[in-house]
Amino acid sequence: MAEIRKKVISLFMRFAGDRKIYWLSLAIGIISGIAALILKNLVHFIGETLVGNLNITSENVLFFAFPVTGIVITVLIVKHFIKDDLGHGVSKVLASISQNKALLKVHHTFSSIITSSFTIGFGGSVGAEAPVVLTGSAIGSNVGRFFKLNHADTMLLLGCGATGAIAGIFKAPLAGIIFTLEVLMLDLTMASLIPLLISGISAAVLAYYFMGDAVMFKFELIHGFDASNVPFYLILGIFSGFVSLYFTRMTMYMEFKFKSIRKQYLKIIYGGLILGLLIFIFPPLWGEGYQSVNKVFNDMGANLLDNSLFYGFKDNPWFIVVFLLMLIFFKVIAMTATTASGGVGGIFAPTLFVGAIGGYFVASFANLALGLNLPLDNFALAGMGAMMAGVMHAPLLGIFLTAEITGGYQLFFPLIISATASYLTIMRFEPHSIYTKRLALKGELITHHKDKAVLHFMEVAELIETDFEVVSPDATLGDLTKIIARSKRNLFPVVEEDGTLRGMVKMDDIREIIFNHELYDTVHVRDIMYMPEHYISPRDSMHVVAAKFESSGRFNLAVIDKGKYIGFISRARVFSNYRNKVRTLSHD
Repeated sequence: MAEIRKKVISLFMRFAGDRKIYWLSLAIGIISGIAALILKNLVHFIGETLVGNLNITSENVLFFAFPVTGIVITVLIVKHFIKDDLGHGVSKVLASISQNKALLKVHHTFSSIITSSFTIGFGGSVGAEAPVVLTGSAIGSNVGRFFKLNHADTMLLLGCGATGAIAGIFKAPLAGIIFTLEVLMLDLTMASLIPLLISGISAAVLAYYFMGDAVMFKFELIHGFDASNVPFYLILGIFSGFVSLYFTRMTMYMEFKFKSIRKQYLKIIYGGLILGLLIFIFPPLWGEGYQSVNKVFNDMGANLLDNSLFYGFKDNPWFIVVFLLMLIFFKVIAMTATTASGGVGGIFAPTLFVGAIGGYFVASFANLALGLNLPLDNFALAGMGAMMAGVMHAPLLGIFLTAEITGGYQLFFPLIISATASYLTIMRFEPHSIYTKRLALKGELITHHKDKAVLHFMEVAELIETDFEVVSPDATLGDLTKIIARSKRNLFPVVEEDGTLRGMVKMDDIREIIFNHELYDTVHVRDIMYMPEHYISPRDSMHVVAAKFESSGRFNLAVIDKGKYIGFISRARVFSNYRNKVRTLSHD
């Protein structure tokens, strides 16, 4: 196997030459696009098979039973075949960047597709986008590992995989690139955009070829942008910002509660009961919810009551407004119950769902309460962008993804206004997105902090200097002067025969007595040494090292392992290595 791999790499390098990253980004885009197509079609096939022909005029107990079944199947697959925690797709990718140098396990190239197909197809109230992002990122990461590329190139290929995944599942190449830059926060240069463009467009073209040119959401511009509605778009943005805050906080709260349940079968029971009951009462919570989004885009909000206990209230506009508000509130609970109990899925679709319902709710409420005539479809579209801006802390992604997947490019003004207002609102209360909050609570988030990112990839071992002249504590001042004469350093570690560090002698501290020959035989090193207050363990992180340099004001810090002297780390060498890492991580 190793020999085959060596021949493949050799042949590829000979063929690709300096353009190898471009060829690899093309391959990754195509494979990620295929993965997105497979997942999208699996989810659609399973869902249509189960509930595609149900009677819309009455409730159906199958809405209660199917989601629990999907979670059970998912848990069994994970436990007996994958045998690993799949976690949250995008958060998993961020964790790999933060903790594992952009390396993802091989099974991530397929495991999320299989498990999320059952979770979502059977009605789990989550989205397929995060699983396919994990799949695409894993494809890029493992291609980089296979060809033994350096860390910077592997990170770039991971970004290509994520870009291809988003572009493929949404047929939105621009949104794929923005997702990689704004959500994953990879520190890429302008030259790096070319591979991302190649991956994004190849995946999107593949999706167009097999799925046609229809956009995901059927949106027809009936009402153009009206400047007089700007105050209401601002209100929608602020409303979406607070809903985003609720979305994040409720998700984290429920995940915490479910983690306190140790037995998996109890998680399935509790999560399944919550999810099944909510979908039985509110059928629009079934699956991704994209059919419901299309209903509000086409001003068919009353049809959201199909298959529900409330079908008889379809002609009551105020009841529909209340129903919309309940959908916003319970969608987050249904989503978290799905994933926390063992299901696999992401927050993309729930965010878009809540955004569209939220925009439709704000416009409907204003029209009923104030006698206005706000365009419901335009507000539903703007709400999608605003929710993405708030939940993911990604206003550009919210604006451009919404425009690409709906074809609503003529409504950039409402999208920008609402997304900006939503982002500014949530940033006042929550500094981290739902993706990054889990890592931030553990102190492991580096992708959104460039200084931490660089320090993370520096290692203490490669910075230790050992060319300092060692002195015995029993040596005399005369012995020390001989050592000083041949040393290029002005710092001398005092070390016992067994390697234990007893102290240090600094040239500046003995300058006044070094030329006093009368003291050469009477003064010993132990009389003039000092023990440093600050030192480093070889197991310390570079974050600790940087903090100790800053707090101590020293130019050199001793490295001590269980009392034994190892060497020194100098501020100058740390700075030089830091600059090299910055260049490496930035592809400069």
